[in-house]
Amino acid sequence: MAKRITRLKEVGSTSPQGIYLYDPEDDMWVMQPSDDPDPFVPKEDGYYVIYFDNTKCPACRRYDIYWYPFVRKYAKKLSDYKFVIVLCGWFARECVSPTAAATFTYFDVHASPTTYLAHVKGGEIKYKEKYEGVLTDLELEKAVPTFKERAEKAERGEPVKKPIKDEDTLLKLLKKLIQEASKGGT
Repeated sequence: MAKRITRLKEVGSTSPQGIYLYDPEDDMWVMQPSDDPDPFVPKEDGYYVIYFDNTKCPACRRYDIYWYPFVRKYAKKLSDYKFVIVLCGWFARECVSPTAAATFTYFDVHASPTTYLAHVKGGEIKYKEKYEGVLTDLELEKAVPTFKERAEKAERGEPVKKPIKDEDTLLKLLKKLIQEASKGGT
């Protein structure tokens, strides 16, 4: 008996854990059937935007507000990009999908949400960027559509600067504000 393919409009806290690829023609997230203990590592040439999501992650649900409209807006425009979600319960520690758990471990993801951008050429990741925490729609628009240009610069050996510094992400900014507020209150 063939496994039923899960297709979702959006992946969230009640979705089956695993790897999802976005199909821009149908505006659906398609779960990749796999019980493979090996991680999902992109091999097909192109640009990948991978969202590491946890079902028990409140920050991920906030990120979803920006993520899904962004993907719908840009997926067809960025035809050489592939959008992926890796979903576990709580990182690799609580994950019913062996592939998703192995993917969290392989990409060394310890914060959620994490957005991982990868340029794959010749079956290998040639350039990558990793953003931990919630990215707003403006931050996604700043980082993702221009990723191809940065990857090409890196391939030519030119210096590349990430458009969003780690300390500039919303999560880092909130932590900084909370720390500053707690110092002022003592």
